[in-house]
Amino acid sequence: MSDEKKNKNQLNIELTEEVAEGVYSNLVIIAHSHSEFVLDFARMMPGVPKAKIKTRILVTPQNAKRLLKALAGNIQKYEKLHGKIKDTDDPHIPPVNFGGPPSQA
Repeated sequence: MSDEKKNKNQLNIELTEEVAEGVYSNLVIIAHSHSEFVLDFARMMPGVPKAKIKTRILVTPQNAKRLLKALAGNIQKYEKLHGKIKDTDDPHIPPVNFGGPPSQA
């Protein structure tokens, strides 16, 4: 493949210093409509009944499926190197409240 063709298919991605630092999240809330998936990444702290959303990512359904496949592939690679990831059967996640009145059944 010629260098010209390689450069044409190459994607340049810029990563600023601020974004490179990352944002820690230990909870993700996922919602969707017919046209998008919404991933709200939050941080829960022990003993604090409120979790703050730190980042919201919106993706198309097609890109959500690509993300699922990419995560599955990366988890497989991780587990080959480091062993199986332990999953807790019952992670205690309290009901989500977005600041409005609590819902009733």
